[in-house]
Amino acid sequence: MTKIVIICGDKAFDAELNHSATASAIAENLPIEGWANVWGEEIYFEIPLSMPAEVGAREIMEVGELAYWPVGRAFCIFFGPTPVSSDERPRAYSPVNVVGRLTGDITGLKSVRNGDPVKIEVGAD
Repeated sequence: MTKIVIICGDKAFDAELNHSATASAIAENLPIEGWANVWGEEIYFEIPLSMPAEVGAREIMEVGELAYWPVGRAFCIFFGPTPVSSDERPRAYSPVNVVGRLTGDITGLKSVRNGDPVKIEVGAD
């Protein structure tokens, strides 16, 4: 697992990337910066990476999971229900590649707003 830090505005969140091809491509391109889009309890932002949907791409997510959305070329942070959720679980708009998960406190994600700067960088081992 590759440790990363996701910085949203003035808050930092520890996370790990898994061993998928998409997660490896993200790790190779760090640091990555963008601008937050908030959709329910999901934050996503376009990244300079174009990857296809992987086997196992899915819409129903777990709180704290990280994903790559092939349609929007976006990194996604799921921390609660989205507008298309049918219960308390996050649901992506369309299938996403799961690339990792947050490993620390995620409560600060609710304060992130549209347009906030977002950065993904290598975390400390």
